[in-house]
Amino acid sequence: MKPYETVPLRCERPVPLTRMGFGGAPLGNLYRKVSEDDAQAALQAAWDAGIRYFDTAPQYGLGISERRFGEAIRRFGRDGLTISTKIGRLLVDCAPDEVTPEAFVDVPQKRIVFDYSYDGVMRSHEASLERLGVDRVDILLVHDVDAFSHGSREASNARVRELFDKGGIRALTELRDAGTVGAIGAGVNEWEVCQKLLGLGDFDCFLLAGRYTLLEQEALETFLPLCVDRDVGVILGGPYNSGILATGAVEGARYNYAPASAEIRDRVQRIESVCTDHGVRLIEAALQFVMGHPAMRTVIPGAVSAAEVETNVAIFTRPLPHGLWSDLKLAGLLREDAPTPQGA
Repeated sequence: MKPYETVPLRCERPVPLTRMGFGGAPLGNLYRKVSEDDAQAALQAAWDAGIRYFDTAPQYGLGISERRFGEAIRRFGRDGLTISTKIGRLLVDCAPDEVTPEAFVDVPQKRIVFDYSYDGVMRSHEASLERLGVDRVDILLVHDVDAFSHGSREASNARVRELFDKGGIRALTELRDAGTVGAIGAGVNEWEVCQKLLGLGDFDCFLLAGRYTLLEQEALETFLPLCVDRDVGVILGGPYNSGILATGAVEGARYNYAPASAEIRDRVQRIESVCTDHGVRLIEAALQFVMGHPAMRTVIPGAVSAAEVETNVAIFTRPLPHGLWSDLKLAGLLREDAPTPQGA
């Protein structure tokens, strides 16, 4: 599979996605500061490799990621480029002690206000256009209406109600109907809320972060088959579960944005052992596995340098032996019903 191969996101006006995209969270200074030179070199390397789908959000560095994308877009030109960003977090000027950086460092003096109302969607969309320096985005995603982000299933349900009862979904639909955005969806950390949203509204796609990986395949039970049945495309974020499937079970390895537990480290070590028996690196298996499912349109690993982009491209394109997947299933490390990529 080549990163620059293009597949359509099926909606009224199909949106093209390259099979590999670029995830913009790290360029918002996720966990550590990234220099402007390194950020632009990473984006340039992705463009030079033929990657044409770029995902970002206001949350990522409180606007830093979007502004860096905007700088790159001025070089690339808008034509032939697919951009997604998100709504749900408004960035508001604040006092220094009110800044809400979440997991990002060296951020602007802003605080986050969650707002999934009609006005909130429109304000967020307009602010993103300004930071990106464009007059339209191709995909607009509802960001983080999940329990992971809001602390409980009850809180997640309240945000979903806000989206539908206070006009957020109407705003998204109006933007799509007017052709201002090509597709609407949600970008979240849980498949359960994606399935809930799919039952409530007319969504074109979902960006699912970290919930379909070598470590997690519960989405196979109901959500991913539903996406296939309805031809709803899935954009797969977080293929490394926020780190550990790239680094292996090293000291300080992260899983789901926190230090990995002993149980997770042990499972990763067992997966890596099977990979090693086949001459495959763990990171190669992690990135390629997710694309075996027919619902997946693209995978969007992040990068903070040109070298990381080049590594992602190399591991995405290397043929892997089919026996790897069957041995992982035989060892009980991969679900039997998990579709796998074509082998070498």
